[in-house]
Amino acid sequence: MYRAPDVNSSILIDISQLRVGMYIQLDVGWMHHPFPTSSFRVASSEQITTLRELGLTEVRYVPKKSDPELQELVPAAWSVPEMTVPPPNGLDAPGPGTTTVVDPEAQRRRELLEAQNRALTACNQRFSEATRQYQSMERTVSEHPDQARAKGEALVSGCVTELLENGDSVIRLLSEGVGERNGLHPINVMVISLLLGRSLGMKSEELHDLGVAALIHDIGKLKLPPNLRQPTPSMIPMERTRYETHVVESVALAKRMGFADAVLTAVARHHEMCDGSGFPQRLKGPDLGRMSQVLALVNQYDRMCNPAMGVTALTPHEALSVIFAQLKARFDSVVLGAFIRMMGVYPPGSIVQLVNDRYAIVASVNSSRPLRPKVIVHDPRVPKEEAPILDLETVPELGIRRSLKPAQLPRDALDYLSPRQRICYFFERAVSPGPDEASA
Repeated sequence: MYRAPDVNSSILIDISQLRVGMYIQLDVGWMHHPFPTSSFRVASSEQITTLRELGLTEVRYVPKKSDPELQELVPAAWSVPEMTVPPPNGLDAPGPGTTTVVDPEAQRRRELLEAQNRALTACNQRFSEATRQYQSMERTVSEHPDQARAKGEALVSGCVTELLENGDSVIRLLSEGVGERNGLHPINVMVISLLLGRSLGMKSEELHDLGVAALIHDIGKLKLPPNLRQPTPSMIPMERTRYETHVVESVALAKRMGFADAVLTAVARHHEMCDGSGFPQRLKGPDLGRMSQVLALVNQYDRMCNPAMGVTALTPHEALSVIFAQLKARFDSVVLGAFIRMMGVYPPGSIVQLVNDRYAIVASVNSSRPLRPKVIVHDPRVPKEEAPILDLETVPELGIRRSLKPAQLPRDALDYLSPRQRICYFFERAVSPGPDEASA
C-alpha cells in the first residue's frame, strides 16, 4: 500500500505539549479558526493561547517540519497511524478489503457547494428569462400595446406569487454577464422593489402594481435617441431636458397599454424626491405615494451601482452609505429604513474583509437576518471554482470588519473573488426544502 512520505507523518499531542517552533495541522474547518492556513509553524505564545481558547484539547504535530530541537520532544509512542493517500498514477492500488477514509468535512463542503451552485444557476436562469420577457414586451409595445401589457403582467404575477410563497427570501448576487443587457435595469428594479414592498407590508394587489410600475418605469426611453437614454455629467441643459421627457413618454405608453392609475402614478413620479429636488414636477414628500417612494429609492440605488459610465460605479455598500449619509433627505424615512434593514449594511456584491483578515464578497443576504450574510471567501488553497461559501449566521464569532473597494484588494484576491462589474439580483427561498418536501 502506498503511504505518504515521512515528512508528512504526524503525531497527535495534548494541547499542553504545544511549543513555539512546532509545525502543526489543525483538524478543524478553516472557518473555525482565525489563522490564515490550517497548517503552520507556531510562531508565538499568543498563537498557543489562541489555540487553547478555541477549545482544542489535541493538535496534530509534524516533527519533520518543526524546529530541529523540537523534533524528538514528543515520545514516539504517541505517534498515530499515517493517513493513507491515493497512490500516484494508479500504482499500488489498494487491495481488496481496504477501507477508503472519507473526510466528513470535505464531503460536507462538497455537498454544500453543489447545492449552492444549483441554487445560483436557478437564480441566473430565472433572471435571464425575465430579461428576455422584458425584451419581448419592449419589442411589442409600440404596435401591440395590449400584447405587451399581457407579457408584462404575466412576468410580474409570476414573481409576486413566488415571492409571497417563499416566506423569508434571500437576495442573491448573480453571476457576471447574466441576462440581456437592455433588460438588466428594469428587472433589477422590479426584483428589489418587490422585495422592499413586501417588507413594507404590501399585499398581493399592491405588490403587483408596484412590480409593473418598476418593470415599465423607463419604457419611454424607447422614444429617445440612444445617446440620451442615460444621464451623464457631460450633458448640456438641452440634452438633460430631453432626457427628462422619458418620464412623460413612459406614462403615455403605460396608458396605451391600459394599466391602472396606481401604476401610471408610480411611473410618473419615479424620479420625484421627498425634498422636491426630483423631476419633472418637483413634488415633495406629502405629495408622493408609497409606491413612488419605493421606486424612486430603488431606481437611485441601481443607477449608483450600475451607472452608464462604469468607472463611476459604487459598490453596493458604498451606494447604501452615500444614500444614507448624503442623500437621506431625498427619500422617505420609513422606506429608507426598511431598505437598509432588508439589504443589510453590506448588500450582496459588497467587497469586505472579515475579522480574521480574509477577503470576501457578499453573495447573498437573508432579508429577515441581513446582518449575517453569506460570503464567498478568498482561500488560495482552494480552486476558484470551488471557493468556499461561508454563512456568517453559523459562525457568530466571525464577522465583517470593513468594506473595501475592489482596487484595495491584493491582485490574487481580486482575481479570485471577481467583483461584479454589473450588480444584478434575484431572490430565492431562504430555507431550502428538505428531502421530503423536495420530493412532494
